Amino acid sequence: MNVLEAATNWAKTEAVHSMFFTFFGVMFLMISLGFWFLGKTDIAKAYIYPTLIVGSLLVLVGLGLFYSNYSRLSEFSNGFNENSETFVQSEINRVDKTLIGFKRTVYKIIPLIIIVCSIVIIMLDKPIYRATVISVIAMMIIIIIIDSNAIARLENYKKLLINKEETSTNN
Repeated sequence: MNVLEAATNWAKTEAVHSMFFTFFGVMFLMISLGFWFLGKTDIAKAYIYPTLIVGSLLVLVGLGLFYSNYSRLSEFSNGFNENSETFVQSEINRVDKTLIGFKRTVYKIIPLIIIVCSIVIIMLDKPIYRATVISVIAMMIIIIIIDSNAIARLENYKKLLINKEETSTNN
């Protein structure tokens, strides 16, 4: 498998996996509709808007990531055809920067948000506040699950790029 094919496969896989954000967003939107039509208690009614907002955010994130990853495909072939060694090095640098941001967000910031939200649940007693905080926690958990898989794919992609770079410099 050459570098261009690996980069293309990685971008296609990321585009497909970004649709999981959209899937969970649609699920939250359906849950919001369920609370709207079937919710009889105060807490059930309180979930309508938080789940609607979380669902909308996840749908937007999923569609945005899908578009950005899919549009990157043409950039790969152009960059690779211009200079393959520069392309590989620029991809390694991009992956490194992305991994740093992902790891900071997924393994530090999001767990901190979940902890703060968990503490806030204890302090608040109004249903709308609790529903909002619980919806945020659910969204953060979804982001952790999806992005931890993205981190693993990026690390594998980087290993492949490094192997190809070493192979091309040895020849």
